[in-house]
Amino acid sequence: MVRISVVDRLTVWRERPLVAVAVVLVTLAACVASLFAAPGVPGYLGAALASVAMAIAVIDARYFIVPNELSAAAFGLALVNAAVLAPFAMWEALAIALLRATMLALLFFGLRELYRRLRGRDGIGLGDVKLAGVAGAWLDWLTLPIAIEIAALAAIAVFGMRHYARTRAFDPALKFPFGLFLAPSIWLGWVIEMTLLAAR
Repeated sequence: MVRISVVDRLTVWRERPLVAVAVVLVTLAACVASLFAAPGVPGYLGAALASVAMAIAVIDARYFIVPNELSAAAFGLALVNAAVLAPFAMWEALAIALLRATMLALLFFGLRELYRRLRGRDGIGLGDVKLAGVAGAWLDWLTLPIAIEIAALAAIAVFGMRHYARTRAFDPALKFPFGLFLAPSIWLGWVIEMTLLAAR
């Protein structure tokens, strides 16, 4: 099987220039919003997260894959973010971020295995499991369920609208790019933490 690089997967969107322009504008808006949500280094890290999350969403929407390189980049940014937010308790913050990442990844992996046993096929990709770990590394315990709920509700709404628009019978074997919704929801969860929950 020929391996397609992340850059190649993204440049394919040149075939759809209007979509590419929209993606670039949304990404720029998210980067600017990140700097307003958290001035300084945390804002730049949030902007980097927004860029990586958008790349993951675009690739997952088209290829049904979450590239390991992008998940690793987002995870690395999460560890830097944890250290920056708690400079005087850096190791504790990193340990807690790793604990959250491990627990959420294991939860998604457990759901993946349960679905496979019940339905006899994969329902959650390993890319989504790794992305769940990224969410755990970035977000606090309180924000994690909010981000996952945002992703789930957005996915249900989008695919529900597509189903009714096409007036086709629902196909339970339909491929579902959950990373398309989970990746941006991680960034949204981070924005919620930096703004609405910052004064807790």
